[in-house]
Amino acid sequence: MGFRAARAAAASVDMSVQVGSVLLPAPLMTAAGTAGYGSEMSAFMDLSSIGAIVVKSLSADPWAGNPSPRVHETPAGMLNSVGLQGPGIAAWRERELPELIDSGARVVVSIWGRTVQEYAQAAEALFDCPGQVIAVEVNLSCPNLDGGTHLFAHDPQATTDVLAACSQIGLPLWAKLSPNTDRLVEVAAAAQEAGAEAVTLVNTLLGMIIDTETRQPLLGAGGGGLSGPAIRPVAVRAIHDVHQSLPDLPIVGVGGVATAVDAVELMLAGACAVQIGTANFVRPRSVEQIQDDLRHWCFTHGISRVSELTGGVKH
Repeated sequence: MGFRAARAAAASVDMSVQVGSVLLPAPLMTAAGTAGYGSEMSAFMDLSSIGAIVVKSLSADPWAGNPSPRVHETPAGMLNSVGLQGPGIAAWRERELPELIDSGARVVVSIWGRTVQEYAQAAEALFDCPGQVIAVEVNLSCPNLDGGTHLFAHDPQATTDVLAACSQIGLPLWAKLSPNTDRLVEVAAAAQEAGAEAVTLVNTLLGMIIDTETRQPLLGAGGGGLSGPAIRPVAVRAIHDVHQSLPDLPIVGVGGVATAVDAVELMLAGACAVQIGTANFVRPRSVEQIQDDLRHWCFTHGISRVSELTGGVKH
């Protein structure tokens, strides 16, 4: 069978996946912070063809973010310290959401806060969103000003408190957790108990780069978050460990995915869907292209439904 014929035959693969109560026609999504707030990526791909667009994390009110420089390339990815800059949810709903809806995209809104109350306010600001908003991803990798400077995602009780505060919105909640803790499984269990329909694993790893000539950090805020291929093995391990301990908890995998085989690896570890992040900066059409390649990979490996991959690692 020729290449084009094989690609056409691959259309028979069922690419739909279930993330809690959310049925997606395809397993791949953008990752928060890597595809803007709106329909920017529609210039490069059909947004209705991918699983969902996850918008850059938003707070209830506008936030200026960190001082520049904010991004620096690393040998296998990038370090960023954007600092969750955003226009606030009200402005996003007015200016960006309508174009996203017109694009045919399914939308997952990522929210953040520094206190439980700020998370509650962000959730409240999403009340009565259009039906195209299918879920809320609660970014728990934020300093907890209610209880010191540790991240919410490092503390099971703080995670529980935030999710309880966000439950008022009535939309499916996905808890985005940090790999920078040895309590990841415990926190994931707390998120599930608190009502999260899924967990997103993982967020960036803490990192820093120093200019050896000036002896100063190369990012304006000092340190930042490491993403890209360098963190994929960390994501695979985190997904695997959580899935083995909590097999009934849906996992959205993210971390260093740049090819279809990378996505397969995260799914075999236990992810039921996968987000693409840093690759979008290099190839804006990455999500659509990787999804097409994933469909072809399934066809050539005799897999009729992509969901069959989830948790398929052999021990």
